[in-house]
Amino acid sequence: MSDTAATPEIVPDTEHRGLVARLPQLPRDFAQLARFDRPIGWWLLFWPCAWGVWLAGAGWQVELILWLLLGSIAMRGAGCVYNDIVDANLDRQVARTAARPVASGRVSKKLAWSWLLVLCLIGLLVLLQLRLLAQGVALGSVALVAAYPFMKRITWWPQAWLGMVFTWGLLVGWTELRADNWDALAAMYLGAALWVVGYDTIYALQDREDDALVGIRSSALRMGSHVKGGVALCYAGAVGLWALAFWLYRADWVALLALVPAAGHLGWQVATLDPDDPANPLERFRANRFAGALVAVACFVVGNA
Repeated sequence: MSDTAATPEIVPDTEHRGLVARLPQLPRDFAQLARFDRPIGWWLLFWPCAWGVWLAGAGWQVELILWLLLGSIAMRGAGCVYNDIVDANLDRQVARTAARPVASGRVSKKLAWSWLLVLCLIGLLVLLQLRLLAQGVALGSVALVAAYPFMKRITWWPQAWLGMVFTWGLLVGWTELRADNWDALAAMYLGAALWVVGYDTIYALQDREDDALVGIRSSALRMGSHVKGGVALCYAGAVGLWALAFWLYRADWVALLALVPAAGHLGWQVATLDPDDPANPLERFRANRFAGALVAVACFVVGNA
């Protein structure tokens, strides 16, 4: 019998199905609640942190990078647990999310809150490694994170809110090392937010039919038949703002060439995106771990060359 047949409660987009299937039930549910089985999320949360650190021009900063990676894994997990608690009733009505531990009833909300607290304590440990300014910036994201699960109920653009939340690490990484060049940082942050709107619109393509039925709003539904053009516009805006950030940081045309690989990768995503193929949007969404890495390389080159 296959892992899928033996463990039907594993959600369809789990990346490490075999490994997760071998865990006892409760650890498996905790892993799925924190999305440890889907590392793409913490990669997407981590890369902007690395952008801020490496564009700041203080070298590799390996210890800081590792702390921010741990924080990204823990806080992405905490955010997902919180989201599942808030969205349990909605998740039951969407095919892709109905098997989630809280929505399916395998994990009580009380137990989920306890797991959330554990993950937040890990995040607190990371927070205490930062200087006071960066700590304050990091704590500034709490209200945005808390409000995010409700955005899909009140706006067609919850992806824009996610853009502010998921790129906050850029501000944390930067302010841990310096407190100047705010114009370059602002342009980099706005570009990162547009990147998130683009890739999360691609992700939302998977749920368009169910979302429409249960009343969940998303940019994928709002863009309708123009979704490829909308994503292209978001990605183009992101690259343009990143180029502006590099220019404001270092007015050198050669530095802009560092963005060419990332721009090419994002262009490939748009060119090959097929909204009507069930597997294609998830593959293109996951490809953004490489887009984030390419932007990280560009930031290191510009910040440290």
